[in-house]
Amino acid sequence: MRRGRDEPGGLRGEPPPRWARIAPAAALVALVLAQALTTDVELGFFLAGLPPVAAFAYGAAGTAAFAAIVLLLLGVHDIGVAHARGTDLATVAVVGLLSVVIAWVRQRRDEQLVSVRTVAEAAQLAVLPPVPDRVGAVRCSGLYRAAQRGTLVGGDLYDVRVGPYGVRALVADVQGHGLAAVATVAALLGAFREAVLDDAELAAVAVRLDRRLLADAADAHVDHPELFATAVLVEFPPGLDLVRFVSCGHPPALRLRGAAVDEVTVEPGPPLGLGLAGPDPPKVVELPVLPGDQFLLHTDGATEARDAAGHFYPLATRVPVLSRDPVGLVGAVWRDLSAFTNGGPGDDVALLLLSPDGRP
Repeated sequence: MRRGRDEPGGLRGEPPPRWARIAPAAALVALVLAQALTTDVELGFFLAGLPPVAAFAYGAAGTAAFAAIVLLLLGVHDIGVAHARGTDLATVAVVGLLSVVIAWVRQRRDEQLVSVRTVAEAAQLAVLPPVPDRVGAVRCSGLYRAAQRGTLVGGDLYDVRVGPYGVRALVADVQGHGLAAVATVAALLGAFREAVLDDAELAAVAVRLDRRLLADAADAHVDHPELFATAVLVEFPPGLDLVRFVSCGHPPALRLRGAAVDEVTVEPGPPLGLGLAGPDPPKVVELPVLPGDQFLLHTDGATEARDAAGHFYPLATRVPVLSRDPVGLVGAVWRDLSAFTNGGPGDDVALLLLSPDGRP
């Protein structure tokens, strides 16, 4: 899962666009040439507006250089650009000085913003780190896109971990969106990572996650006293050619077997946070795994995305076509989904492709 500067949700700042840096210099040259070709109208005083423009794209030193060049062109009459004197030159000098101050303040603010964004990115990646290419005997490919601009973590989550009971995966969609849901995401991930090591049964993992949300909802300091999440849990037990599923109100996973794609039928239980730890444990479904089988887990941000006509994105129908993309299925799904919705869905999207091949 790559979430870089050029992708939605990336936090790193970017330098000013090239045109913004070229524009002041190009305007300077254009005004000088225009004045050389025009004798009836004096255009040189337009140069006084260049230092403030340069302040938005250059630092204090670069802006000071523009201000000095402008003063030189206006003050040296032999150049023939303008014939500024006295108070006119003083006014231009003050404008240049203010432009330098503005550039210095802007540069400091940009540095502070980059520092804050770097810390925020590190914190969010600590909550939801990228999924490795392989976990135990399962190859993994994940993609995450947060709906809230400028964030890497929203209301969806996934994780893949190996433990004494095999490789286990979690995909969930918590109540709420954006940064308001990050605390719940972190709580669920922490509980899941403990359960991978401690709980022998997959249903017990779901019960532990449910208790975690119930405990958080009972905390008086939680802003939203009713916490819940839909989730699907997957387990590849060691030494067995089978896979186990538990669904807690979550959209069904897709199984890719050759050219065929079908939904994994699991009796869905209630979402997490509504009391799974009752007399009836969540239902566990076991399916045989054949060589080449793949399982695509997703959140409803993909299947409930709509096009301009209001049609839902047909994920199960599109997967057989997109699986032939050499770049990879999850990347192909995201590009197709972005084109379908004309720019990307308005909800968080998580995609996790699991490919058991039996090799640790």
